[in-house]
Amino acid sequence: MDRDVCVRRISERDWGAVVALEAGAYTAAGLSEGRAALESRADASPATCFVLDHGNRTVGYLLALPYPMFEYPDLNRTEDIVFHSRNLHLHDLVIAEEFRGRGLAKRLLRHFTGTAGAKGYEGISLIAVLGSDTFWAANGYRAHREVTPPTGYGADAVYMSRAVPGAHSRRTNPARASSRRAPLEDEVG
Repeated sequence: MDRDVCVRRISERDWGAVVALEAGAYTAAGLSEGRAALESRADASPATCFVLDHGNRTVGYLLALPYPMFEYPDLNRTEDIVFHSRNLHLHDLVIAEEFRGRGLAKRLLRHFTGTAGAKGYEGISLIAVLGSDTFWAANGYRAHREVTPPTGYGADAVYMSRAVPGAHSRRTNPARASSRRAPLEDEVG
């Protein structure tokens, strides 16, 4: 199976598959965002957003973008600000249902984490939805129960984070290592 699996950056031709995977994973729970929101998140950080191909079929994707610690995207809005932050918010990781249980999510996560480290990020945050906090905890993420995600993320949503492996030697404090900047005129849509 390893020979047939490829992780690569998202390209324009991938959006149909990404939107279908996202809708399949989240529509029934009322968490689906739609193409414009998904694309806006990838546009904020193309170098940290990936698809996973098995053969010639896209069977998974991951979207991550710089975001200050303890903040997160609004599911009802597109991104209109690009943050300069040493924290990456892993917004979404989806594997097609028939390909789950094969280690593909962990493979995609390893690729992403390696990229985050190579690009100098110090922390990774996420909001675990639909009971996925056990998966994230098993992969080194710690719950922050003091942070309450909005109800739009679902009743069982849990804000979680972890340090990027190897970042501890260059890390100060990921909660303070972020800053917000105003959008450039051509970034506001």
